Amino acid sequence: MDINLELYKVFYHVVRSGSISKASQELFISQPAVSQSIRQLETKLGGQLFIRTPKGITLTPEGEVLHKYTEQGYNMILLAESKFLEAINLDAGEIRIGASDMTLKYFLLPYLEEFHKRYPKVRIKVTNGPSPETVACLKNGFIDFGVASLPLSDDSAVDIIEAMEIQDCFIANYRFGHLASKKISLAELSDYPVIMLEKNTSTRRYMNHFLSSYGVTIIPEIELATSDLLVQFARRGLGISCVVKNFAENDLENGSLFELDLTEKIPPRQLGIIKLKSTPLSAAAVRFIELIDSKAI
Repeated sequence: MDINLELYKVFYHVVRSGSISKASQELFISQPAVSQSIRQLETKLGGQLFIRTPKGITLTPEGEVLHKYTEQGYNMILLAESKFLEAINLDAGEIRIGASDMTLKYFLLPYLEEFHKRYPKVRIKVTNGPSPETVACLKNGFIDFGVASLPLSDDSAVDIIEAMEIQDCFIANYRFGHLASKKISLAELSDYPVIMLEKNTSTRRYMNHFLSSYGVTIIPEIELATSDLLVQFARRGLGISCVVKNFAENDLENGSLFELDLTEKIPPRQLGIIKLKSTPLSAAAVRFIELIDSKAI
């Protein structure tokens, strides 16, 4: 049965207010318009909804049944509107973000702190994993957006907003101190114990591509799952770690580690915010990305 839902709205207000005149005031329409809407609804339903008496109107038994269910439906619509406005105004809602441990620690954390300060009622869920896992979570709908190191192996389904320049480098402690004051080529570097991320990471793919452009292949002595472990292993002198320099700045500044001076310079790249092209973001996610884009922290 195709009935204009506006008629049910009028019916709801007439029952709630107890009169056609009060309903017209609540709805900001004329009394004849209210009466006409009730007649149209009765005609479409094929039965009488109200009994008109000198004291006003009362529901028929059939009208009571209709009101019981339409009241629930209308209240659910009102609740939905309220929840929608809460989400739009960031008085509620949730954002789901994907990022690696190091990206979270050295890039996202201050933005998360500021966002939570501004919008404390919005829940934040962070899924940790390397960039390929972040992309997979995005495509499977597990996160709203992610932060990943670029370039991606496949970016056909995602929009990318460049967020921060990053620089890859090789670092070591002073077990390899004889390399601190000299230039070293990639070919020479391959003779040393090198520590790198696992093959399934975007950083490893990027470095393998860079090395191969100079005809160099490095087989790591140790492969690790996270960038944080790369720094820790380098601190202990277990090898020369290939890391994003931004994530090792504290150790480089305090002198516990040094950066190797390579003959062949590694080009900088970007951290990017990634989101699906086909899926609109929630108000909370949009506001979070705007916060990053404005650098307002």
